[in-house]
Amino acid sequence: FPIGKEKSILNSPEFPILEKQNWLIHLHYIRKDFEACKAVIKEQLQETQGLCEYAIYVQALILRLEGNIQESLGLFQMCAVLSPQCADNLKQVARSLFLLGKHKAAIEVYNEAAKLNQKDWEICHNLGVCYIYLKQFDKAQDQLLNALHLNRHDLTYIMLGKIFLLKGDLDKAIEIYKKAVEFSPENTELLTTLGLLYLQLGIYQKAFEHLGNTLTYDPTNHKAILAAGSMMQTHGDFDVALTKYKVAACGVTESPPLWNNIAMCFFGKKKYVAAISCLKRANYLAPLEWKILYNLGLVHLTMQQYASAFHFLSAAINFQPKMGELYMLLAVALTNLEDTENAKRAYEEAVRLDKCNPLVNLNYAVLLYNQGEKRGALAQYQEMEKKVNLLKYSSSLEFDPEMVEVAQKLGAALQVGEALVWTKPVKDPKSKHQTASTSKAACFQQPLGSNQALGQAMSSAATYGKLPSGAGGTSQLTKPPSLPLEPEPTMEAQPTEASAQTREK
Repeated sequence: FPIGKEKSILNSPEFPILEKQNWLIHLHYIRKDFEACKAVIKEQLQETQGLCEYAIYVQALILRLEGNIQESLGLFQMCAVLSPQCADNLKQVARSLFLLGKHKAAIEVYNEAAKLNQKDWEICHNLGVCYIYLKQFDKAQDQLLNALHLNRHDLTYIMLGKIFLLKGDLDKAIEIYKKAVEFSPENTELLTTLGLLYLQLGIYQKAFEHLGNTLTYDPTNHKAILAAGSMMQTHGDFDVALTKYKVAACGVTESPPLWNNIAMCFFGKKKYVAAISCLKRANYLAPLEWKILYNLGLVHLTMQQYASAFHFLSAAINFQPKMGELYMLLAVALTNLEDTENAKRAYEEAVRLDKCNPLVNLNYAVLLYNQGEKRGALAQYQEMEKKVNLLKYSSSLEFDPEMVEVAQKLGAALQVGEALVWTKPVKDPKSKHQTASTSKAACFQQPLGSNQALGQAMSSAATYGKLPSGAGGTSQLTKPPSLPLEPEPTMEAQPTEASAQTREK
């Protein structure tokens, strides 16, 4: 070369290598040393005039972890502009849109990403989750089934099962979760969910089996412990249930359902002061939970503390104004507080709201009979007979002996005979003013000890995968992956209730 030309080549400026510090950015990121990572990113972007895609990508991830989702969205969009054929960039854009609650926009971006990679199970899964939030369950189901066809994952099974739960199809949900357990037999979340579904359907043997398997793999799983304890509590085994709850309390000391269930175990053992103490703690932790307020009212009624019972039952009605049994218990409290007129109003509302429970009509009939209103008492007694006959033919339940006895006494007092066929014979022909308790019926509000609502809207939080280990040097590193969208948090076991056992004077 001529001397001048050689000199010009030797003195020519060096072009920056865009990826030369990617290894260091990656190293700081996987160590979660975000401050050092951001410093290296800033230096890298200055050297490359903002054209280093990997640095922008990691900076966007950090911003999203810090809660700056809108800023992260802008950076991911820059990455998509720099590499328009990269599906990972589009998936991250869609994820940020999802976190901002823009589900329709997220679906559009996921569909664009699917054009670049048609065999990505994660895109199908995330589309299904977005459709769930839009309540388009059929489209969500199709996308999740496509995801399972491409690659089977626990989280996809969980979300598919959740769709059937939201539709109210428990049988299909159980079928999905059974397949999920066959695929992943050691997944405690799946085992617990399946056990809770069986518990909701009253299939206690299978429920206990799956919950037992959960505790085999994870002895401290508080959801399984709480559900198993509730099942024992339902069958009157209060001491064993309390032993289970003691184990759960070591892990979740601030769980309102746990303290509520402990309280109702004490209630079953007739340790009413301990029950109130535990219920007060549950109420402190969850002041808006109507079942806890219901139980407080019930225990105070049992202890004949009618003013306190009225206070808690009134609060429960504010949160659950469509439940007839609450108005019935409130009427019992008002009757014992000698406020007959308001007690009648409460009974009228209870009768209007509750179309299945004969106990409501029976208690109202007792009050009317005590007030000398025999015609009104007879009308309520006849309504009770209709409900009893309906329950006899629609279910195989056995009525509580106390309810049978009071109803037959009242029938004799009203001179309507004892033609109503009960499961228990009359023990005493004398008529006194007692209310009764009834067995659990499917159409009643589920009694507080049965825990029937445990499996509703259950879901699982996504498990984040580890980032790739990466390698040093100036080569382009694998980007931290996009992740499956997370469903809503799992619901804890519902508070249990106790059957309404009250007395009128």
